[in-house]
Amino acid sequence: MHDTGTGNTGNTAQPSRRTVLAATAGVTAALAAAGPAHAAAPHDSRLRALISRMTLQEKVGQLFVMRVYGHSATAPDQADIDANLEEIGVRTAAELVARYRVGGIIYFAWAHNTRDPHQIAALSNGIQRASLQLPRGLPVLISTDQEHGIVARVGEPATLFPGAMAVGAGGSRSDARALGRIAGAELRAMGIRQDYSPVADVNVNPANPVIGVRSFGADPRAVSALVAAEVAGYQGAGVAATAKHFPGHGDTNVDSHTGFPTITHSRELWEKLDAPPFRAAIAAGIDSIMTAHLMVPALDDSGDPATLSRPILTGILREHLGYDGVVVTDSLGMEGVRSKYGDDRVPVLALKAGVDQLLNPPDLDLAWNAVLTAVREGELTEARLDTSILRVLRLKSRLGLFRSPYVSRSGVDRTVGTRSHLAAAGRIADRTTTLLVNEGRLLPLSRRRHPKVLVVGADPASPSGTTGPPTGVLAGALSELGFAATALSTGTAPSAAAIAEAVAAARNADAVVAATYNVTASSSQRALVEQLMATGRPVVAVAIRNPYDVARLPSVPACLASYSWTDVELRAAARVIAGRVKPRGKLPVPVQRADDPEQVLYPIGYGLSY
Repeated sequence: MHDTGTGNTGNTAQPSRRTVLAATAGVTAALAAAGPAHAAAPHDSRLRALISRMTLQEKVGQLFVMRVYGHSATAPDQADIDANLEEIGVRTAAELVARYRVGGIIYFAWAHNTRDPHQIAALSNGIQRASLQLPRGLPVLISTDQEHGIVARVGEPATLFPGAMAVGAGGSRSDARALGRIAGAELRAMGIRQDYSPVADVNVNPANPVIGVRSFGADPRAVSALVAAEVAGYQGAGVAATAKHFPGHGDTNVDSHTGFPTITHSRELWEKLDAPPFRAAIAAGIDSIMTAHLMVPALDDSGDPATLSRPILTGILREHLGYDGVVVTDSLGMEGVRSKYGDDRVPVLALKAGVDQLLNPPDLDLAWNAVLTAVREGELTEARLDTSILRVLRLKSRLGLFRSPYVSRSGVDRTVGTRSHLAAAGRIADRTTTLLVNEGRLLPLSRRRHPKVLVVGADPASPSGTTGPPTGVLAGALSELGFAATALSTGTAPSAAAIAEAVAAARNADAVVAATYNVTASSSQRALVEQLMATGRPVVAVAIRNPYDVARLPSVPACLASYSWTDVELRAAARVIAGRVKPRGKLPVPVQRADDPEQVLYPIGYGLSY
């Protein structure tokens, strides 16, 4: 009797269902058919029996989610073996699982885990095989950051969707739910069962360097509705969604990767602004919530980051909001959580605060042994570990990992990057592009009056898994729509020579499209746009990241916001420019005047059409 989820994705035969169940101490398939991961379930007694047979070392390992380099669980490239030895002290993912008995593994493109869908599926199967063949082996919960938009770890040919702020501009709960359903189905087909998405932060600070367009917007009610819809989509597809970053990362001008942000909201303001999307996620049955490495003195005046705060994670999240699902830290390698305590104290303090999963510590051996020592010395009880392990095992059970831990090549082929999924992503993108300025009805451009189009501007590194560069993608899309379009990259900080080259090229064009990227008061992108307009050619600006660029370009005759420079959003913007679709997006954040930030130039809900 063979498991229906198995397939030819690895180099060795996969265990049958009978073998898998034996390896998990005889847990039956019914174990995976119970209710929500965060509800008291009939099968808890069986999960508790599993926990009772685990060694202390196995329990500690179950709490960690770790990175590992390589495209294969057992035969990665030599460079990845070297990186694993240097950072983790193991050669492969299989050795990582065997030595530390980690409960989860996180995939990254930069760790070479996500080359293509079949390879990802084979890696997932290899990790599960390595864990399940161990004594008392348990399935591994494989996760990744697949937010879409500017943060995606799995690229083409998988389906890539517009990011959160673009979806916020579309304003459609059904689109958010469809995004989660399709993206979740594709992740599950590749063996990824936990997605660190959606972002539930309400982005009210235009200077936010780390959230920005990763947020659905600045209106907590709108953000709440879209968070709940996306959660329903993902979890309906059998993938655990993760609302992040609790208690809210939307009003900071410090990046917690490199610093320690402070949120100065009062408790009353937090309840009105930051809490609603997390409440909505909990009401939608969210499987996991990720913590933020920032300080909120109104919620905890100890000076500790939220990740290490018992008043925030236990007092507010567990007791006040009533959440009993899995709590996962943001990466423990980020500066925001390391600035006050050493890497040996952070995981122990996180568990004492109420965390269940410890994500990506910089030194796994140090962190793992620190938790082990804390239990042996009585700082943490084994019962405390058991509480978190039960939550993690409930989630693994709900996701079907005990019943069907493997995936198949045929499942990948049926699901990942299908024509219908790609078409759905394009339709969703068509509802997100926002038209902010259209003087004299310049847009849509006419192929008869403006046959030759020059695309210039910023070419930031393309988001994971998309083709890029943005100017090339825009020019290619316009060419496919009947224009003679050429691309000229001028960069995010164009030099005088680059501007002169663009101006000379513009004189031979009928219209110019300028891709802008986070324009500031001192940015030479402003000079580029102004000198292009001085040629007399019509200029269309496309803000390819933050929509606030329009405030720094007061004279531009036409301006669009695409909210990201991923292919799917740029192609949608091109269709709007060409008049193939009408602009339908509405600003999900306000745009303030550049010369007076207290004054709103374009309010939430603003957007023109044809």
